[in-house]
Amino acid sequence: MAFGRFSKPASHPPISAINVTPLVDVMLVLLVIFIMAAPLLAASIRLDLPKAASATADNPPAAIAVQMNAKGELFADGKATDLAALKALLKQQAERNPQTEVQLSIDQSLPYARAVELMDAAQSAGLTRMGFVAQPAAASSAAQSR
Repeated sequence: MAFGRFSKPASHPPISAINVTPLVDVMLVLLVIFIMAAPLLAASIRLDLPKAASATADNPPAAIAVQMNAKGELFADGKATDLAALKALLKQQAERNPQTEVQLSIDQSLPYARAVELMDAAQSAGLTRMGFVAQPAAASSAAQSR
C-alpha cells in the first residue's frame, strides 16, 4: 500500500469573505423574541403617579353591580329593581362619577338581547366602563356535578 500526499491545487485561494448567514439567523430569532415580548413589557408599565388627597385606598373607583337572573328579574347592588328605576340609578351615578364601572352578571340562559338592553341603558346614562362577571371554570363544573 502506498501512502501519498494529496496536493492542493494552487488555483483555489482561501475564501476571505465573512459568512453572514449565521448572523442573520441569530438576528431574526432575536427579532421574533422582541416582537413577542414587547406587548408583555408594555402591559406592565411602572409609573410614579402624583399624590392626590381624594385618591386613597379607602376610596376605590365606584362600581354598580347589575344582575339579571334566569327569570329576567333585575337587581342593582343586590336590590330588586325594574328597568326604568335602573336607568334612573345609572343616570344619577353617571352625574356623580362618570368613571363608574357597571358590572353585569347575566344568567347564561337569557338571550343576548337582554344583555344588550342593559348595556344600552348604561351607555345612554353616560357610563361607558362595563365588565362582565363570570364564574371560574372549576367552580362552575363542580356546581354542575352536584
